[in-house]
Amino acid sequence: MPDPMRDVGARIATARRARRMTQVQLAAAAHISPSLLRKIEQGQRRPSDEALDGIAAALSLDPSRLEAGPDRSEDRVRIALPAVSAAIAAYDVPAGVLGRSLAELRAAVAEAAAWRLASQYVRLVTAAPTLLADTLAAFHTATGQDTAEAARLLTSAARSADAVAYKHGARDLSARLIELMRWAAPHAGDPLLPAVVSYVRTETFFAARAHDAGQRALEMAIDAAPPPDNPPAAAARGALHMRAAVIAARAKAADSARAHLREAGTLAERAPEAVYAGTAFGPDSVRIHRVAVAVSLGGDHAADALTVAREWKPPTDLPAERRSGFYIELARAQLWTGRTDHAFESLKVARRIAPQHTREHPWARETAATLRRLKRADAESVTAFAEWVGAV
Repeated sequence: MPDPMRDVGARIATARRARRMTQVQLAAAAHISPSLLRKIEQGQRRPSDEALDGIAAALSLDPSRLEAGPDRSEDRVRIALPAVSAAIAAYDVPAGVLGRSLAELRAAVAEAAAWRLASQYVRLVTAAPTLLADTLAAFHTATGQDTAEAARLLTSAARSADAVAYKHGARDLSARLIELMRWAAPHAGDPLLPAVVSYVRTETFFAARAHDAGQRALEMAIDAAPPPDNPPAAAARGALHMRAAVIAARAKAADSARAHLREAGTLAERAPEAVYAGTAFGPDSVRIHRVAVAVSLGGDHAADALTVAREWKPPTDLPAERRSGFYIELARAQLWTGRTDHAFESLKVARRIAPQHTREHPWARETAATLRRLKRADAESVTAFAEWVGAV
């Protein structure tokens, strides 16, 4: 009888040997431990989607060439999303008892935020239903000063769950999670939290293509944000300007987009690159948004994106999702300017950085499909990537 785990391990070992790689070399390239790779190759461990994607990227293979059966990461995410929906169905109705202490929830919420920034969507969606239920219970049972902390934790948990819902096309669920954030945030007593929620709320405007309305909402949030007297306050306001720049660019309002980008750059001088209240902000993030604005404005502005890429590359200490997004958008600009080989290389870099984010990004799918039609790069490799990203 076939053994799926052993079959996957055998395929990985064969591909590794064909490339004259040692287990140590492949493990390092795939960002897993040598002992885990050894167990996978021997059929003793089933690789997670994250591990399998990393191994496939290191071997320059489509992960489907290594998998046994259709059990892909996006399938597991979509299967888990109804449980997230059920967890927030009656978010404003007190129910249940406190399952974890605030200290335990603090650690769990921080872990979920780290998974979000690293695009680890399978881990995140698996933990999200219980995390949402527990943070809701904590909020409804909290008293005194604990209420504010519970509200902050609930807002963060909803934001992490929303990242999975939005990236995987569950727009209605995403909108409900954002409404939960807007409901909980005023109870947190944090003057910067409304800016965070407004930043995330822009997803609903992107999804509806309501770019003008989204720009107005962001400009209202900017006006309401606290003065940028310290790095966290500067980052909160600066992130809103970055988001406003992109949505203005989607509306083809180039002057407004550039004005918001300039404001973000000025505020980045007051806030060293870091993750502030769950959002990366600083000079590097602003550079990445220069590329996003250029690509959102359209092909005539692609040269602006290429200029940024010639002078700078995202450092490895930036969140994986943000670095991956840079290369996905750069690939689009490279495609528009006839640099098809460069565009394919950028897509492969994006996949190595954050496979799950790249696989679910509509622009990665669109660029891969176009490259496959053009067949300017190696046809077999482009086809394999297009299959992996769901473009064919």
